[in-house]
Parts: sequence; C-alpha cells; structure tokens
Amino acid sequence: METLRIDHISKKYGRQLILDDVSFQLAPGKIYGLLGQNGAGKSTLLNIMTGRVFPTSGTVSLGELGTNDQDQVLGAMYLMSEASLYPKRTTIRRMFDLADGAYGDFDYQNAERLLQAFGIDSGTQLSKLSTGLQTAAKLTVALNVNASYILLDEPVLGLDANHRDIFYKELIKTYQNKPRTFVISTHLIDEIQQLVEHVIILADQHVIANAAVQEMLAQAYTVTGPGELVNQYVAGLRVLSSDQLGKIKTAYVYDHLNDQRVIPDQVKIGHYDLQQLFIRLTNGGSSNE
Repeated sequence: METLRIDHISKKYGRQLILDDVSFQLAPGKIYGLLGQNGAGKSTLLNIMTGRVFPTSGTVSLGELGTNDQDQVLGAMYLMSEASLYPKRTTIRRMFDLADGAYGDFDYQNAERLLQAFGIDSGTQLSKLSTGLQTAAKLTVALNVNASYILLDEPVLGLDANHRDIFYKELIKTYQNKPRTFVISTHLIDEIQQLVEHVIILADQHVIANAAVQEMLAQAYTVTGPGELVNQYVAGLRVLSSDQLGKIKTAYVYDHLNDQRVIPDQVKIGHYDLQQLFIRLTNGGSSNE
C-alpha cells in the first residue's frame, strides 16, 4: 500500500467556498477520524477524493500515481456514504457482485455472515430496507470490499446501539485480519475515540488539527480552582474556553505543561476527552496572554 496524498484541495460552488487549500496524508494501515461540524466540507472532501466531485483546485495522488493515473488512484478507494448510487431494485447480493466486479476478490462468505448478524437477507432490495438496515447493508459491502482505502461517511446513520456495536467490533476484526486504511467521518466522536489512531478536523474551510489522538489528548488539560489562581496558572497557555461557577473556574487548556510550571495548592489539573476537545477547537480557541 502507498500513502494517499491530498494536496491543496479547494472547492467552490459558485461564490461559496467549501474547502480552502486542504492538505494532509493518509498512511497505509491506519484508522483515521475525519471530524467537523455540519457543513464543514467532510462529505465534499470524501467525494473529491473518490472522484465523485471535481475539486476547483488541488490533486489527490497515491504513491507515485498522480493526476495522469486517476483510474488506478480511484481504484484503491471505496466510499460508503449516505447517498445511494444503486438502482431502485438492486438487491444486497447484487451489491456484492458489483463490488466484486469493480474491485475483485470480494469476501462473500464474511459478508453473508455479517448480514446474518444484522438480520438482513441477501435477496432483499436495498430500497425496501429501513434507513438503519440500509446503512448496515452498505457497511457490509464496505467491510468486505477489496480496496486499500475505505472511506466511511456517517457509517452509523440510523443504526441502533446493538448494530453500532456489531459494526465497531467487525471493523476492528477486519482491520486486524486484513490491515487497510479506514477513514471514519461521524458525529459520534465519543464512540470512535478508542478506535481511531489519528484525527483530522475541518473547520472554516481548513484543516485545523491533524495529529495522533494520543498526542492531542496529551495536551488537553482542565485547570480548576479559584478564578484568580487559575488565571495565573494558565497565563501564556492556549485556553480554548472556560467555565465559572461562583468563585471556581475551570479552564480548558490545549497546550504542553512543563514541570517548571508550579501548581498552586488549590488548583487541580485533569484531562478531557476527544469530543470535548473537538467542541472547543471548532468553537474557536484563543491564547490566554
């Protein structure tokens, strides 16, 4: 597998700028989270990467394969999205055949096993399933298709808790058995925090964060105590936001803390999770000078 590179992608619809000079790389054999608020351009970006939408500028390349080798580049990627590109009467079994015809070596046996877990018959037409079971059927294809990069746009749309649990377990299983790169774009950040290794966050048409999850969380601190002491401690640090209840203040810091920064007796240092970090980053953070 080769590294997939997204270089300086911009997209405009008329005068509306959706993506502005977006660049990042996807390494082989990793699970990524692609995060952003509604309208941040996540789906547009995934559609550009897989050739469903043309960028205004920028390129998508795979290893040594560039713009002159688009068929080979696109052949390495599979996008599962909310949009249904199948004819109305397409059965689940026919979806398997289409994936096998396009990518080869579709895992029919595992796909049938997964359909049973979701309670779906392969002879059923996709359009006759509920929203959640349509999602489950499309996930079954995505987890068994022979592509190096699997892009999942809102992969748990309409799934109940039991079916989401099946999906997460099956994703881990297929990733371990046949390492590929997965990109998960979802709003359920708390559910994927333990799955994803690396996060890319889109906001204001740009990439505002692109780092390993553990690296990001290692900089995510809560500083709680009397307001004046908290203000003194976080001076010069990047404070994304703060809450205050009476005289007690909590500052949400996204920065490195060194041992030379003395912690006052009444101040407590804690951590916050990826979802809270996402919320505060996309709501705009500032430096506390």
